[in-house]
Amino acid sequence: EVQLVESGGGSVQAGGSLRLSCTASGFTFDEPDMGWYRQAPGNECELVSKVSGNGRTHYSDLVKGRFTISKDNAKKTLHLQMNLLKLEDTAVYYCAVDFLGHGYISPPRCGSGPYYWGQGTQVTVSS
Repeated sequence: EVQLVESGGGSVQAGGSLRLSCTASGFTFDEPDMGWYRQAPGNECELVSKVSGNGRTHYSDLVKGRFTISKDNAKKTLHLQMNLLKLEDTAVYYCAVDFLGHGYISPPRCGSGPYYWGQGTQVTVSS
């Protein structure tokens, strides 16, 4: 079955960097769209970044220029390099796989909706 396991979250000071990883199994890794979503308390789930099977990438305007999404097909791992982190980046970050190509939509709550989800990893940015 589809399984996604996130890692790499933690606490960092504003301006610092973190690299998130999502190790996948149970499907052909290089075929579906995959993405990173995040949700902070009181906020809706939001799409952070997405990469298609053919390598096309998309970024939220809130992270464009600071975050980079990438795939290591050999290791079946999705990464999110986060640089110049801001306080407002604090959230639980989720890896998801989109087999049906829903594009850039996100559900109200991460972990629900038409995607398969990892368990999430906490990112906390402090001043």
